[in-house]
Amino acid sequence: MVTGAAAGIGAAVAQRLGREGFQLVLVDKAETIHEVASGWAGMDVLSLQVDLTEAEQRKAIPEAVSEFERPLRVLVNNAGITKDARLVNMTRIDFDAVVAVNLGAAFLLTIELVGLMSTGGAVVNMSSRSYLGNFGQFNYSLSKGGLVGMTRALALDLAPEIRVNAVAPGLVATGMTLGMPPEVLQRLVAAVPMGRMAKPSEIADLVAFLVSDQSSYVTGGVHIIGGGRSLR
Repeated sequence: MVTGAAAGIGAAVAQRLGREGFQLVLVDKAETIHEVASGWAGMDVLSLQVDLTEAEQRKAIPEAVSEFERPLRVLVNNAGITKDARLVNMTRIDFDAVVAVNLGAAFLLTIELVGLMSTGGAVVNMSSRSYLGNFGQFNYSLSKGGLVGMTRALALDLAPEIRVNAVAPGLVATGMTLGMPPEVLQRLVAAVPMGRMAKPSEIADLVAFLVSDQSSYVTGGVHIIGGGRSLR
């Protein structure tokens, strides 16, 4: 299962896991999730349009998983939003909205699904390099830092049956990032030692590794994939 799968990193992760032969359950608030799912020929895909912050809508997810012949093996909590502002301009509404989606929904969905997961299963929480702190992203950084803490706590609680890791991307070439003003984007790229943005497929490759048997002894980790940006 991949949340926030209609575009960007989520879509790339879903495609990568689909190529590995996984049955896919794709979740997104956007109606376009159905178009995304129907466009992947040869993959076993179920798409669900769900607002993860709404408890009644979220019920459709475990119900759908229960209908599969096999238990859930992988959960990728990728759904996230931004409502950036300096702290002095941050409204309670924007603060609550970001925390509810990025952290709250990931927590609630995980505890609702963990009983349906197989021994040897894996959870990957999509954090961000911003959990280290980003100017103008008080609510976003806090929510992604919360995911790091949640990852570590869940890894202890669910071991040894289920592994839990976090991925913390830096600058990634998604539609949201590419929509930044060119001068801002250029400045951000210049701060990356690798000299470029990550491709969504590169984030997906790391997620695929973390849910595979090749990482069977890896749990509780926060895996920054930022082209060396955190070294400066």
